[in-house]
Amino acid sequence: MSRPTAAWNPIDWSLTHGVIPYAILAIGCAALLALAVSGTRHWWSRRLPCAVVIAAALATLIQIAVDDWWQVLPDGLPYEVTGWLGVGILGLCLAAFRMPTLRWRGRAGAVVAAALVVLMSASQINREFDQYPTLRVLLAPWIGKTEKLTTGRVSSVVTAPPGRPLSEVWHRPANLPAKGTISTAPVPGVKSGFNARDAYVYLPPAYQADPRPLLPVLVLMAGQPGSPADWVNSGGLQDQMDAFAAKHDGLAPIVVVADQTGSTWGNSLCMDSRIAKAQTYLAQDVPDWVHTHLQTATGRTSWAIGGLSLGGTCSLQLGVNAPQVYGSFLDISGQEEPTLGSHDKTVQEAFGGDEAAFDAVDPLHVMARQRFPDTAASFVVGASDGEYGPQQAKVYAAAVKAGMKAKAGTVPGGHDWNTFRAGLGDNIPWLAQQTGLTG
Repeated sequence: MSRPTAAWNPIDWSLTHGVIPYAILAIGCAALLALAVSGTRHWWSRRLPCAVVIAAALATLIQIAVDDWWQVLPDGLPYEVTGWLGVGILGLCLAAFRMPTLRWRGRAGAVVAAALVVLMSASQINREFDQYPTLRVLLAPWIGKTEKLTTGRVSSVVTAPPGRPLSEVWHRPANLPAKGTISTAPVPGVKSGFNARDAYVYLPPAYQADPRPLLPVLVLMAGQPGSPADWVNSGGLQDQMDAFAAKHDGLAPIVVVADQTGSTWGNSLCMDSRIAKAQTYLAQDVPDWVHTHLQTATGRTSWAIGGLSLGGTCSLQLGVNAPQVYGSFLDISGQEEPTLGSHDKTVQEAFGGDEAAFDAVDPLHVMARQRFPDTAASFVVGASDGEYGPQQAKVYAAAVKAGMKAKAGTVPGGHDWNTFRAGLGDNIPWLAQQTGLTG
């Protein structure tokens, strides 16, 4: 599912930087101004103020509903997003108030203008998260292709000698493909009963070789709201892994993008609780499936887990609660503790109000009472992320105190895909070293 990067192809033009988003912003502002300006006295004294009040009220209601009632986003709805939602609603309200005074041609123009305002609003929200950097990513569910998963085994394998990386004994064959493959596959919750969506599996070029190198495994997770497809589309997973493989004779980690939430808006907390047995799924079902269907390196030092936002918090949780499975983890913009929106709500819904049960698996509490000298950890956060930055600093300090081989860093960006993509890309070499792929 790799993406061509030809600059001449319109679906590869940037939607978040350069001419296109600024053109959409200019056209949208012009459309909003056209809707807002009228020559009648009643418009200025009644209808325009009424539209502004309704838009502001609805945007505020959305903010309250998401943050205080629904609490579906652990980090809440950014105020910038709420503001642009309000602008989009204002465009619709203005068009609606203009309709009774217009003829059919004018009404059609009002509809078009409102659509342009909504487009501007959506574009600015997309710039906030950088979820869809190009049309190719936006259209990926319809135009993206995946390949059949290679599940067969070969009789001859290449393994890393004790104390040496696999790259030292691997020699690229002449007929090795230049690119890896992306496939989808169901990973059932045999032991956990967890109902997960299909995983995405990246197999690097070297996996197609015979003899086959026994490659390490990275289990990767998206955020909330989100899905495994996010890492493939918005995260450019295949491009990043293929770029690393191209510099290392086709070697790269196998990546399994697992579903730890079960749905777009779900939050399993990555724990075994009243909500779900998500930890069992990630610590047992996913590794069991990999061992059954793929030919990989084994042992905790060959396995890593990582993720973004909620997925980053999950990687921390598995790193401290299942260290026998994962020897290293990558936490990109994760939180200081698992949450459903508030601590009290989390403890109540997950453990029936039992604080001791929560503390038994909460990463900060686990690291306070247990040492992890054989675990490697990398923490990454956006340089302008004022909410998650302090939380990451707190968790990093706890990891160091618990004896982990931990490192922390920042990349340009906030809590968005600019940070998430860079957070993974910058750490692929580190992951390769920690899992014995390279020296």
